[in-house]
Amino acid sequence: MPAPSRARTGAARSGAAVGAAGAAAAAGAASAGAAARPEGPSAEASGARTGAAGITAELTASLTALRRSLDLPEAFPPDVEQEAERAARDVSTDPATAGLADLRDLDFVTIDPAGATDLDQALHLEVTGEGAGRTAVLHYAIADVPAFVAPGGALDAETRRRGQTMYAPDGRIPLHPSVLSDDAASLLPGVDRRAFVWRFELDAGARPVTTTLVRAAVRSREQWAYDEAQRAIDAGTAPATLLAMPWFGAARAERERERGGASLNVPETSIEPDGSGGFRLERSYGVPLEDWNAHVSLLTGMAAAEIMLRGRVGIVRTMPPADADDIADFRAQTVALGLPWREAVAYGDYLRSLDRSPAARAVREYAAGLFRGAAYVAFDGEVPEHTDQAAIGAPYAHATAPLRRLVDRWVLVVCEALANGREVPEWARASLPDLPALMARSGQKASQLDAGAIDRVEAALLTPHVGEVFSGVVVSARSGVARVQLDDPPVDAKVPGLDAPPGSTVQVRVAAASIADGTVDLRPA
Repeated sequence: MPAPSRARTGAARSGAAVGAAGAAAAAGAASAGAAARPEGPSAEASGARTGAAGITAELTASLTALRRSLDLPEAFPPDVEQEAERAARDVSTDPATAGLADLRDLDFVTIDPAGATDLDQALHLEVTGEGAGRTAVLHYAIADVPAFVAPGGALDAETRRRGQTMYAPDGRIPLHPSVLSDDAASLLPGVDRRAFVWRFELDAGARPVTTTLVRAAVRSREQWAYDEAQRAIDAGTAPATLLAMPWFGAARAERERERGGASLNVPETSIEPDGSGGFRLERSYGVPLEDWNAHVSLLTGMAAAEIMLRGRVGIVRTMPPADADDIADFRAQTVALGLPWREAVAYGDYLRSLDRSPAARAVREYAAGLFRGAAYVAFDGEVPEHTDQAAIGAPYAHATAPLRRLVDRWVLVVCEALANGREVPEWARASLPDLPALMARSGQKASQLDAGAIDRVEAALLTPHVGEVFSGVVVSARSGVARVQLDDPPVDAKVPGLDAPPGSTVQVRVAAASIADGTVDLRPA
């Protein structure tokens, strides 16, 4: 039984964001998860603000201290910036001189959170026919970051030290200098860019019939934000690629069901500016397009894993199945919550059937704890014994976010060589064994930064309300301590001594809040 997949494509680009219990770690971080959400956007935004000057200043100081405690990098060293500037100036996008396929005639578009500038992916989807006779061709362009990073150079060394782009409310910590991540290597609209382009010929069920991968010159026609793109799709005014996404997303969701995949449908909590110098928390289910777009990355990651496993060299993202005893305990919890998971119902189908009621929120919370142990596994010659990613129900690799995640640079280079019958470059092959530790280290720091930032913003939001009573839902209860999600502001905290079953609505009092260390003390009202 696979783990539920919860990460959303492009999450956290405009601030710090995490799923309800660490979705990125479970499903593989950016662009990894395919999440099937109910139709239509829904957001629960906090009405409280951290606008008071004293609170804002204390929060700013606490976030700065958090960065320092995690020893996060700040400015790029001068030699790294200089190397990036040279690459931005010298790397050619001309197909004739650079030996690239010329795909600039395709009407690629990008879909990202509003305001994003580090655009890793662009897509073009053309559908022909109807019903059982429908076919499609999907082109998926991924920023050609390897063209700008010389193996063994100062930039290469610095990116290995950073591991991934990290996002915080007081600013992101990029994997690459801005001259690359926000400009020369980013798939911005209206300019020629280098890309690895995956081409999938799809059948009526959006199953890949043939897959190719080439390095090419592309030109994105338009940059879309998720919300505006969803509105254009709903109105029927979007370009053909976007209008084809509902079919693609529904078909790939059905393929997920066939694989035994599962989606938790949990809202994401994110930190957003409040317009007055502070921050607010938002809890949102997003829009359907986010899930459809996630399926594009998911399809690509599975194709990348297949190519590398067949070629017997590469790096995949794995996760073991849940323990049988944990599954039995989870089944018992669903019965106690009044939403029993019946033996005849597949696990993924059960999760997809859940609504947004308090009891269902508690079920998802317990489901999130079933699966642990996501890891990168590198191999060369001998294929690993366990290659599946349990959240997906298939082998999977990170291949779609090289501007923001180190390992994708290797995956793209390895896959492109294997797909075209060439030897894998020696620099990539020799350094594959280093990647699991590099990614584990940066992943741990990113998770600590996400959690620490949200903790501090939660404390800042509740500081003016010490002594007040708030309503919330118990999402779990263990060893005399309940975890409660407040309705507004959307704070998530442990409440000792609260005797209430999961799924119940409760009243809690704010006893104390500390912005400095990001703690809140909630007590039964």
